[in-house]
Amino acid sequence: MAVREIRLFGDPVLKAATESVDATSDRARDVVSDLLDTVALPGRAGVAANQIGVGLSVFSYNIDGDIGYIINPSELEVWGEEEEVPEGCLSVPGLTFPRRRFTHAQVTGDTLEGERVVVEGEGLMAQALQHEMDHLRGVLYFEGLDPEFKREALKAIRESEWFA
Repeated sequence: MAVREIRLFGDPVLKAATESVDATSDRARDVVSDLLDTVALPGRAGVAANQIGVGLSVFSYNIDGDIGYIINPSELEVWGEEEEVPEGCLSVPGLTFPRRRFTHAQVTGDTLEGERVVVEGEGLMAQALQHEMDHLRGVLYFEGLDPEFKREALKAIRESEWFA
């Protein structure tokens, strides 16, 4: 349908937990279409529905050209080592900080056809799954930073031109 504008930190929709949606509904189909169009732009690994102003439990991903989505993800499983990886967020533009993430992750949810699906990955895909699941709970990546990096991130956010 359309590439949607990304909501920035400070917008209340980003801090609210999302709600489930009937995966086979027209509403879900519209949101998925917009998420797929929005995540397909270069430099985007994932976009959650609340990042485009929609409080529904849906996200899209774009990892190495593998573009997809998941509706009503209900289970996040993580395993492997926790590694410190550079992480940023479209809703907190221009800032990247070291964030601890597990090396492997798996999410279970639904397709537009109402079928259960499992999306699993390691490396960047695992990081994206964890990041997007946080978004759906109303949590932004900098909230999980180690304290010294979190202070630095909050200062950088306050000093950013986009932060009102």
